[in-house]
Amino acid sequence: MFCNPIRFHNMNHKLIIISAPSGTGKSTIIGRIIDDPELRLSFSVSTTTRAPREGEQDGVDYYFISEDEFRTHIENDDFVEYEQVYAGRFYGTLKSEIARILDSGRNVILDIDCKGGINVKRLYGDDALAVFIAPPDLETLRRRLENRGTDSAEEIDRRVGKAAEEMRHAKFFDYLVVNDDLDSTVEQVRNLISDHVNDVLEEE
Repeated sequence: MFCNPIRFHNMNHKLIIISAPSGTGKSTIIGRIIDDPELRLSFSVSTTTRAPREGEQDGVDYYFISEDEFRTHIENDDFVEYEQVYAGRFYGTLKSEIARILDSGRNVILDIDCKGGINVKRLYGDDALAVFIAPPDLETLRRRLENRGTDSAEEIDRRVGKAAEEMRHAKFFDYLVVNDDLDSTVEQVRNLISDHVNDVLEEE
């Protein structure tokens, strides 16, 4: 959902959007680059109505809230972007979360849904770098989801179907990176972010 734009106190620091179909490895990729001191990144924690998976922590992996709470945030225009992915399942990025990171002098990295990524890119233009990570093909994606062992067969079918739809929107991102080799993909993404952040640093 496209939300009203918000301008923050400090836009010398910028946003990095990472979007990908579920199971493509974006969380692993972000985990490999988030602590790179050159990039000065802080992770924007998304808000969701889904239940936590085993090992996930509230406020670290996601802010886990009820559907009623999420709808209240929508009514209050508290989101930069949000999306109803499935019936009763929402994901969104709170304006307060982005503001908190930018005001601390860090660059924001967002792991968000494809449509949310497009919306944030539209809002912030050149202040946001949008990277879409794709699997080599849908069958590879299906195998990765099956090997993960966290979803039912029905859920995997749904995720693969959604991935096919999401990949049609990759053209709206600044860059498309195919994750057929994790180390190479991490390096490509890190270099893209480094170039973007160094442009910011040169302006300061």
